[in-house]
Amino acid sequence: MANVVPEGMKRCSRCRRVQEREAFASNRSIRDGLQAYCRECQAAHYKKRQEAMGRTVRVKVPVPSGHKRCPQCRTVKPHADWERNRSSSDGWASYCRECRAQRNRASYFKRHYGITESQRDEMIAAQGGVCILCQDAPPEHVDHDHQTGKVRGVLCFSCNAALGQFKDRPDVIRRAAAYVEGNLWKPTFTAQGVCRQPS
Repeated sequence: MANVVPEGMKRCSRCRRVQEREAFASNRSIRDGLQAYCRECQAAHYKKRQEAMGRTVRVKVPVPSGHKRCPQCRTVKPHADWERNRSSSDGWASYCRECRAQRNRASYFKRHYGITESQRDEMIAAQGGVCILCQDAPPEHVDHDHQTGKVRGVLCFSCNAALGQFKDRPDVIRRAAAYVEGNLWKPTFTAQGVCRQPS
C-alpha cells in the first residue's frame, strides 16, 4: 500500500516524490496528460542535457504573481508595464513596453533607412547635436533622398516637414529662399507694355 498514490497527486519518476498534479507540466502523449518528471526534475534534466551539448541555460528567476520578467532588460516588472498579446501562452508580449519600443525603433531604422540607432546617433553628434538645416532645434527625424534612399542627415520636425512640403525640389527651395530674402520672381511692370524680368 506504500506505493499507492492519493487521488489528485502524482509520483515523479526521477525524484520519486509524490506531489500535487500542478507540480507537473502537461503532456498529452502520456495517459494521465502529465510529464513523467516533476517541473523541478524536468528543469534539472533539461539543464544537464544542454550543458552536455556546450550550451548555457538561463537561470530561472522567481516571478511574483501579476509580474513578468523581460528577457532583454532582465528585470521583473508588473503586468502594467507590458502590452497584451493574445497569441502568447501567458497573454502578454515577450518584452516590456520600454524594451519593445526600443526594439521597434531599431527595426524601423534598419528597415527604412538601412542604418542602426548608433549610426544615427553618430550623425547627430557630427552635426553638433542640432538640426543640420536650421542649426537650432534638436534633430529628431532621419532625412533621406526619396529617389535613391540615401540618408542625408537628421533634421528637426519643422525642417523635415518643410522639405516634404517642397517635395525635395531644389528649384522650388531656391525660389523660396529668394522670396524670403525679398527678391521678386514675377515680372515687374516699369511702363505701359514694358516689364522687367527678374534676374
